[in-house]
Amino acid sequence: MSFVIWLTGPSGAGKTTLANALCEKLSEMGLNVEVLDGDGIRSKLYPDLGFSREEREMHNRIVVQMAKLLAKNGVVTIVSIISPFRETREYARREIERFMEVYLKCPLEVRLQRDPKGLYSKALRGELEGLTGYDGVYEEPENPELVLESHVMSIEEEVEAVISKARELGFMK
Repeated sequence: MSFVIWLTGPSGAGKTTLANALCEKLSEMGLNVEVLDGDGIRSKLYPDLGFSREEREMHNRIVVQMAKLLAKNGVVTIVSIISPFRETREYARREIERFMEVYLKCPLEVRLQRDPKGLYSKALRGELEGLTGYDGVYEEPENPELVLESHVMSIEEEVEAVISKARELGFMK
């Protein structure tokens, strides 16, 4: 039984950390699991792609198709990608049969402290404009299957919440 866990949220919300922890836990449970990291895919497949709305949507559509193919072939797929536009996430939901959107909600002040890639520092210095969730658009999900407040939950609590929701949805035993 395969399905897709779509982790969305602004930079620094904890998507990659959760994706890796989920992958480890689900693998330990004997599932065939793959992580599709938006940044990793972008840097390997098309490093010169920009961040306009059209370019972001194209990147997201490619990730949707990759996830769909993996799930179709029995792989539990964890997608870790900002995916700032509701329309794009709804496209993923329509395309992928067994889909679970997980929104990592985290206040800006916490993301500013975390700043794992130094993007917020650059934005604060005026070296980066349009940073998603700072001065760039991030449309919060309206009806995700799960909302995790990553600034108050431990990674273990987040992993258990996702697994519990996947079971509730009938995606796992």
